[in-house]
Amino acid sequence: MNKINEGIEILTKMGLPRQQQNERSALTLLAVVNMKPTAPWREAQQRIIRIHDILLFIEKEYNKKYAENTRETIRRQTIHQLEQAGLLMRNSDDPQRPTNSPNTVYSISNEALNAVKAYGSQAWEESLHGFISAKGRLVERYDRKKKKNQLTLKIAEKQAIYFSPGKHNELQIAIIEKFKPRFSPNSDLIYVGDTARKLLHENKKAFETLNIPITQHDKLPDVVLYDKGNNHLLLVEAVTSHGPISPKRHVELEGTLSKCKAQKIYISAFLDIKEFKRHIDNIAWDTEVWVATNPDHMIHFNGPKFFTTY
Repeated sequence: MNKINEGIEILTKMGLPRQQQNERSALTLLAVVNMKPTAPWREAQQRIIRIHDILLFIEKEYNKKYAENTRETIRRQTIHQLEQAGLLMRNSDDPQRPTNSPNTVYSISNEALNAVKAYGSQAWEESLHGFISAKGRLVERYDRKKKKNQLTLKIAEKQAIYFSPGKHNELQIAIIEKFKPRFSPNSDLIYVGDTARKLLHENKKAFETLNIPITQHDKLPDVVLYDKGNNHLLLVEAVTSHGPISPKRHVELEGTLSKCKAQKIYISAFLDIKEFKRHIDNIAWDTEVWVATNPDHMIHFNGPKFFTTY
């Protein structure tokens, strides 16, 4: 394993989030501790270094050239996280130095240095534990903060799903908590996405039974409900940043679900009437509209079918 890969492993074990488990962050660590490609980790040093000099070290020792205009990227997407994780200290030589000073320097913390120097030795696990005990894992702190802001939806007695915050996911929760009990109370939630993660909940068994292509999540609407008693498949698009069930979207979904024999009911859901009015000229006929601020009512776009309470 080369020094860059070893650096990535060190950062991973020390609890850095996935976004910092990469070559750029590993090279930054190597530069900060003056670690050359053939040097053993026990020779890691505590020194002060500017970001400009980090870039020069990386180019000279590892033949990786970063343009000067990438300094801000390294500062915001690597240095800041290494600081938060307790690996780096800023301006240890002059704590009163202004944050935006061109002379800002960074150095490895004592706890991190002890762990880094022990990498590859029998003392590694103990030193790593010492660092984590003192500084914690940044990835866990990020996860706790993220979970605190998440939107929670209980879908069964002992099962809940967590959405990232935002209007789109608020609307999806409204579809499940308000639309479903009013217009399809006996249906089951078989699919729901998330703005941060496209797939959040999926009933694979139901997909197989209904002949819905499991590999085409990106083509499905945001929420899919299935009423087995009536053999109704409700396909609900949560309309915030993206469009409603348009004629084009309707044709695409019919193609994707061509092997599904359930009666398909297409629904465009909106947070409020104002948002609905923005999209009214792009909604396909033979589909339904539901507005979260008027949850007891549906709007039917005229056709041979009419959707009502089941």
